[in-house]
Amino acid sequence: MSIELKFEQIGQMIAAEGSPAFPGKLADFLRTLAYFDFTVIFGCRDAACPLDLFDTFPSNKRAVFVTDYQAGPYLLDPFYLAAITPVTPGLHRMRDVAPDRFYQGEYFRNYYVQTGLAEEIGFFVATGRGTVVVVSLMRAQKAFSAKEFAAIKSAWPIVEAACTRHWCDLAARFDATGVGDAGALHETIQRSLQRFGQGQLTPREREVVEYTLKGHSAEAIRQILGIAAGTVRTHRRNIYAKLDISSQGELFARFIGALAKD
Repeated sequence: MSIELKFEQIGQMIAAEGSPAFPGKLADFLRTLAYFDFTVIFGCRDAACPLDLFDTFPSNKRAVFVTDYQAGPYLLDPFYLAAITPVTPGLHRMRDVAPDRFYQGEYFRNYYVQTGLAEEIGFFVATGRGTVVVVSLMRAQKAFSAKEFAAIKSAWPIVEAACTRHWCDLAARFDATGVGDAGALHETIQRSLQRFGQGQLTPREREVVEYTLKGHSAEAIRQILGIAAGTVRTHRRNIYAKLDISSQGELFARFIGALAKD
């Protein structure tokens, strides 16, 4: 891609700041650095369900990527969890921020695999008052090469400055929805995650369920909770027995079912 075209796209993006055209111009600029199939931009803050700020999904894919995602699975999404931790601002690969067993976990097998993506990378931009804009770039056929990733990463200063200016009001937007549907939805889902199995499972067992669903291995859960690996395995056996299930797939299905009922 010629340097002239890159500069032209940067100019158009800057000119569009503050207007609805800005996210599309941002995506156009990033495509001058490396090809990607889809982009979605979510605004994240711990107190609310992620806001869909922009996406390029066709209608037949938007249900999985946005509608279904916002209905609950986002709580197990490594990018969402990284955004509210928060992760160091900059460009990150999904695999670098995901839990150690993410690709063997049930969130990946039961939900994320439906996206059909080969790889997802994302810019994490802090926009003030605890808000983070996540600009996700997605490929369906093959992962970004090291050279392509480096080329996109080189745009970080431009992306950070432009996104910070354009979404400077993101915190106010969350404030406006905090007592509405988005905030209520988040509270409902978060409560379901934390209280899943209440009345059957102990508080510690519910913690083990939460980290298992997010894709953490027994060793990772041991380190997070400060308990022995054998204790983690014992908790899992007790969880399965109490819930009358025999696999992580059933555990994930039970959790999604609890979301629908809450």
